[in-house]
Amino acid sequence: MISQRSLSLTHCSFVVLLIILCVRLISLSLYPLMDTTEARYGEMARLMVDTGNWLTPQFDYGVPFWGKPPLHTWMSAVGIKLLGVSEFSVRLPHWLAAVAVLILVSYLAKRVQVSALQLAILLTTTIVFYVSAGSVMTDMALTLGMTLAMVGFYLCWHGKYLWGYLGFVGLAIGLLAKGPVVLVLMVLAVGPWLIWQYGLIKPWRLLYTKVPLLSGFSLLLLLSLPWFLLAEQATPGFLHYFIVGEHWLRFVDSGWQGDLYGSAHDEVRGTIWLFFAVSALPWSLFIPRALWRLWRRERGFDEATKFFICWMLSPLILFTFAGNILPAYVLPGIPGMGLLLVYAWRGETIPKLQAIALGVSGLLLLAVIILNLGPAKEKSDKWLLAQRAQDIATYYWLNSRFSSRFYSQGKAELLQGEQELDQVMKVPLYVIVSREHLHDLTLFSECITAAETTEKSLLLCGK
Repeated sequence: MISQRSLSLTHCSFVVLLIILCVRLISLSLYPLMDTTEARYGEMARLMVDTGNWLTPQFDYGVPFWGKPPLHTWMSAVGIKLLGVSEFSVRLPHWLAAVAVLILVSYLAKRVQVSALQLAILLTTTIVFYVSAGSVMTDMALTLGMTLAMVGFYLCWHGKYLWGYLGFVGLAIGLLAKGPVVLVLMVLAVGPWLIWQYGLIKPWRLLYTKVPLLSGFSLLLLLSLPWFLLAEQATPGFLHYFIVGEHWLRFVDSGWQGDLYGSAHDEVRGTIWLFFAVSALPWSLFIPRALWRLWRRERGFDEATKFFICWMLSPLILFTFAGNILPAYVLPGIPGMGLLLVYAWRGETIPKLQAIALGVSGLLLLAVIILNLGPAKEKSDKWLLAQRAQDIATYYWLNSRFSSRFYSQGKAELLQGEQELDQVMKVPLYVIVSREHLHDLTLFSECITAAETTEKSLLLCGK
């Protein structure tokens, strides 16, 4: 029989999980989209709805975005379509994707007889997962695809054949979220596990009998290939840039100059391991003890432990020799880390789990407060645009940011020269000018400063 203490612990864990998920959900609307990543992808979703072009994401009106497939843009665009243009609407689909990841790994947790509730709490409050669970980025959609692929493969390998097809659906999701990188991650997770567990020869024979490879790959192509072909047809040159540029040159050349949408993130080789140690806090601190517990229990690692280790390490192995990396690149391996930790403490409670989880949730709220006290004003144009009278046109002088386009809903136009400025100065208008350009033109000497940040001024001119 289940003891009263066990029921009380389960009830308490459920309440903690509910609190930390609700805190993240509520926080989605409490801070602005900030440049460049979130504001860029949020603006791309707004453009998709505004133009009605759901095939090719756009970097600006009429400028196709070839850097990533469209799934993350589709997700946020659906949010806008249903709820209107807001931070909450573009972030909510990514929060739902995170919840879907939790459901998938919790199902696998039950299959390997560990606490699904503990896993969900631990995974949610891993810093990179908690931040990404609601951030307008590609990474949570990729992680959802990778998680479905890994769970599907593991269950299929152990006799749940139909889960093999769901695994290929997961790979299709990954392809539409970020491209072929999901296939590489899957190979780097599953390949080493098969060799580690079964040796060099045996696993490849088993693979054809246990996994629906041919029909699964056919399903994968059916779900993903049509969009890639249609995108190339709509904007010729996409496939070459996306496959050769984004997936080869970006990887091998840390100073790649061909990036059409920004600059490369040049890091020292091997930095991804440092990113993992920090991004996976606070739970990355528990990994050494977890590995020791697992080794001591079995006098070695059992099949499940090896699978979780390989899953956790797959993005680290891939990006060890890459310079163009970001901390969020470790995210697809985080579910594997969560499973590894709860597996190490199966039948027990992870030390201080609930207290640490609530602490992380509190830190998120503190971070939101700090952002709104100042940094958000510098990283986003939301506050500056909110100081305008809505019936007066607004322009940007020489340059604008994605947040300016998103929060003005594309109405704040860009002025790129004195002639353009002269043409619009006949009526009252707002001009947003960077501090470095504020004294470039004597025309601005007649304007009144309506609001300002450390970087920009909102000028009211012609009145």
